[in-house]
Amino acid sequence: MNPTGFLRLLHAEWTKFRTMRGWVLGMAAAALATVVVGLLGTAAPGPSGERADTSFPRGPGGEAVNDSFYFVHRTLTGDGSITVPVRALTSALEGGPEAAAGVPPWAKAGIIVKESLTQGSSYAAVMATGAHGVRMQYDFTGDVAASAPGLPGSGSGPSSGWLRLVRAGSTLTGYASADGSRWSLVGTARLTGLPATVQAGLFAATPQAMEKTSVGAGFSPAVVTGTFGPAELQGNWSGGAWAGEQVGGSAGTSGSYTNTTKGGFTQSGAGFTVTGAGDIAPVVGGPVMGPGYTLENFLVGAFAGLIVVIAVGTVFVTAEYRRGMMRTTLAAHPGRGQVLVAKAAVAASVAFAVGLVAAAVAIPLGEQGAEGRGFSVFPVSTATELRIVVGTALLFAVTAVLALCVGALLRRSATAVALVVASIVLPYVLASAGVLPAGASEWLLRVTPAAGFAVQQTLPRYAQVLSVYEPSTGYHPLPPWAGFAVLCGYAAVAFALAVVRLRRRDA
Repeated sequence: MNPTGFLRLLHAEWTKFRTMRGWVLGMAAAALATVVVGLLGTAAPGPSGERADTSFPRGPGGEAVNDSFYFVHRTLTGDGSITVPVRALTSALEGGPEAAAGVPPWAKAGIIVKESLTQGSSYAAVMATGAHGVRMQYDFTGDVAASAPGLPGSGSGPSSGWLRLVRAGSTLTGYASADGSRWSLVGTARLTGLPATVQAGLFAATPQAMEKTSVGAGFSPAVVTGTFGPAELQGNWSGGAWAGEQVGGSAGTSGSYTNTTKGGFTQSGAGFTVTGAGDIAPVVGGPVMGPGYTLENFLVGAFAGLIVVIAVGTVFVTAEYRRGMMRTTLAAHPGRGQVLVAKAAVAASVAFAVGLVAAAVAIPLGEQGAEGRGFSVFPVSTATELRIVVGTALLFAVTAVLALCVGALLRRSATAVALVVASIVLPYVLASAGVLPAGASEWLLRVTPAAGFAVQQTLPRYAQVLSVYEPSTGYHPLPPWAGFAVLCGYAAVAFALAVVRLRRRDA
């Protein structure tokens, strides 16, 4: 490839594009459609009643967290440990005496060391759960399962056993035992910056219980009760009576509702019964996040912008075939593959700029409007927000290249536009709208070019948090860059086929 000749070719293709007013206006319309449709799609009136709290507690890593549970605690200064037998774990739905149909899978009760009573402060805990055995969880995102069988919470439901949590400086180590004599390591966590004096003791919490009803699945408030034997303490613990407190002031979980459920505890002899609700876990999206938006919600208009980008990208090559101009182009630049490369570079560059501007405008406008109406906005790190903005621009760019190559293959504008829209936009709309079963939606977002929309995803997925992880609730089946790679693969194949056809057939 002659670099000078290719640069002249690239300049020629850019000149073609910018001198066609319809194409330039079309790309401007794509940016406008992305912003306007995104704002209209998130323009619902604010929650009725009191203004919603649009903030979430932040964990040590800056992530949005739930940190509401009932805590029976004392002060521990320096190194020490707490060992306690777990006698039972039971649950009931709030508002009625009936027991829930089994303990919610992620109901939890056990022992915890926490930096302070402030929501979002660092912690480590070892616990029995409703259906996931003994776990050690720390700083909200850390989760380790006990590997030894026969421990409290293993099997089909919670059983009796012993838990132990040992502090050595900033290192917390969790143990579990089926008989109180033979101990198994559950996990170890290092809590950077943990102060010398911490709060430690017993806790109970449970997220909302998922229920099947006549109209579908929903979440209901639940409470959990942990029954413990006498606590064995080692180290410099404060004296006096144990203090009971509802951390967070309310047991609302996952940001979806706030209720007045308060936990409590009773002490009979040396044993304890601790009842609590809420959760200690990272916040996820979906129906449990409540009245709020994610950043990608403000980019819902991307599908409308992409339709315009697809149309312009296709016409950028098919117009030359329709007018017979391609013969002139190939006569001036015999390297047919280079011609397609130059066209793809121009189309991708313009589409990238359009997507970048649209995302950079839509997100802050959407955030400002949503928060002004009392909606919460799911917080993300700066790196994640940058990935969404740049990822949207890349989504536009690669889609433009795919449309261009399909146009070069079919040489018919309407057919090419319809095919690309049907392969990218239609699967995304069907999957995100929830009109298809979850399995079908996930399949579409794995194997079609619509997988590229995953690059806009912000919602984290945690195995230890109960939620509805489906495309209709904002969860793509592939990680952001893996989904984008699927789209790139389709574009690469289309480009290769277009080059082959351009070399084998006359213009």
